[in-house]
Amino acid sequence: MPIKINNITYTYMIGTPFEKKALDDVSLEIKDGEIIAIIGHTGSGKSTLIQHMNGLLKPDSGSIFIDDIDITLKSVKLIGIRKKVGLVFQYPEYQLFEETIEKDIGYGPRNLKLDQAEVNKRVIKAMNLVGLDYEKYKDKSPFEISGGQKRRVAIAGIIAMEPKILILDEPTAGLDPAGRDEILKQIKLFKEEYNMTIIMVSHSMEEVAKIAERVIVMDHSKCILDGSLKEVFREIDTLESVGLAVPQITYLAKALKDKGFIFKEDIFTVKQAKNQIIGVLRGDT
Repeated sequence: MPIKINNITYTYMIGTPFEKKALDDVSLEIKDGEIIAIIGHTGSGKSTLIQHMNGLLKPDSGSIFIDDIDITLKSVKLIGIRKKVGLVFQYPEYQLFEETIEKDIGYGPRNLKLDQAEVNKRVIKAMNLVGLDYEKYKDKSPFEISGGQKRRVAIAGIIAMEPKILILDEPTAGLDPAGRDEILKQIKLFKEEYNMTIIMVSHSMEEVAKIAERVIVMDHSKCILDGSLKEVFREIDTLESVGLAVPQITYLAKALKDKGFIFKEDIFTVKQAKNQIIGVLRGDT
């Protein structure tokens, strides 16, 4: 079990007028190779939760195990944990700093004390995975490319370290539709290429529907739902009660079924709806 979280609680600014409990007795387990989406309204605790998964934050109480190592113990060296757990913050392009794209992506592998040949190999592989041609972009400054390309460079820098677990906080934030689709496509490639466990924080139910196998819903510092995509998106009333929703296409599917059409309610993507409509027109049941 790569991640096991037992009853963690975390409070910001304890003892001040601004004290706020961000996590309240949260427990969950994450298996190898899962693609998980964590969703919730702003302030629900989702970003705080992922920052506990590589030791950036330590809980007030409870325990967190990464590959059976309790990372809340003072004796644990977190540098080893952070080799296993890569965390990509929201708007990671703001963290770019090197003169060239090649140097920026290679920064992490170099810090792992890898030889230059291995660093080069990882940089080339990571750039290819995020859709950046190595020869074309390696000598460019990361500050003279588009916003979407900067996002890809920043993600490639984490991928090049080849973590076992990849955590992405709103990886498509601020991108246009084409950029969002490209990032989601690349996340799937990371899973296929490295068999990574992927955890993605998102506000977009459409994006969650395209990529996630399992969904964790946070509200007021607690985990209120945890299940497969179908299980969680069937809980429309619960999701709406905490300011969330299901994909728009799911509302359409439900409305069509309520009108008497032979239509499944567990439709979460446009592709699924298209296939369902074609099946109805063919007379499939």
